[in-house]
Amino acid sequence: MNLTPSFQHITVLRDEAVAALAVKPSGRYIDGTFGRGGHSRLILTQLSAEGALLGFDKDPQAIQTGLELAAKDPRFSIVQQSFACLGEEVIQRGWQGAVDGLLLDLGVSSPQLDDPERGFSFMQDGPLDMRMNPDQGLSAAQWIALASEEEIAQVLKNYGEERFAKRMARAVVQRRQQQVFQRTGDLAQVLAAANPAWEKGRHPATRAFQGIRIHINNELGDLEHALEQALESLAVGGRLVVISFHSLEDRIVKHFMRRHAKGEQDQLPRDLPVYSKKFDPRLRLIGKPQYASAQELADNPRSRSAIMRVAEKLR
Repeated sequence: MNLTPSFQHITVLRDEAVAALAVKPSGRYIDGTFGRGGHSRLILTQLSAEGALLGFDKDPQAIQTGLELAAKDPRFSIVQQSFACLGEEVIQRGWQGAVDGLLLDLGVSSPQLDDPERGFSFMQDGPLDMRMNPDQGLSAAQWIALASEEEIAQVLKNYGEERFAKRMARAVVQRRQQQVFQRTGDLAQVLAAANPAWEKGRHPATRAFQGIRIHINNELGDLEHALEQALESLAVGGRLVVISFHSLEDRIVKHFMRRHAKGEQDQLPRDLPVYSKKFDPRLRLIGKPQYASAQELADNPRSRSAIMRVAEKLR
């Protein structure tokens, strides 16, 4: 695979996310989704020589960009891991409970979507892969060849929120009996034909492709693990900033932040007479959910679904 990045990535909510981190010049920070380094580079402009920034990414192209940045700036380092593994890395570095800010910019990046060879896009034909790290795990083609009709339907419904999941799964299984799926265009065509209610302005395979991608990369499971580890990694007063791009991600982030902002209250019956001082919250919600500005929407239509939530660690 050619690892040379050749597709542009526009960082969503770049200035807003870094501002929400409230960067301290000598602080320790984590960019859990380095991508092409838009957030990281802005964080580095606000760090002194004593500051440090650690990046994570699965994607080998992102890692190459990160290594080039690390070679130029000793304050930055990057590891090729899912952010679900950040807790272990933090402990190894002696940063446990000492991270001043942690940023997660979720979902798939523009270079991944725009490069048909990565197999994420239903708009451009390419190998049916969808792995953020092409060197690990099953590709989408391999999974579709092995999965049962029931499992495919569950993935499309639970992760793609596709109401015609059973119908689409049946079509996929029937077709693979005659010819295996190897190309995104082929799969998109079969899924589109099985969708009886096309939505205006939306490709009929959109939700199904989202569901398969989330499953192949264990995106929601990784997010749940990362949030718990982030809380333990942060210093008191440290900020957690998360940018989500669809309702499934945002629901996990919202519930996590609210649960830890309520403390023990979330575990108690609603009608139990307990004073608020009995609660022991670990997070404080910072501001309201934030969305892309009108100018950013005009410059980058992919930012339309972005929602940013911020919390600060209390204990």
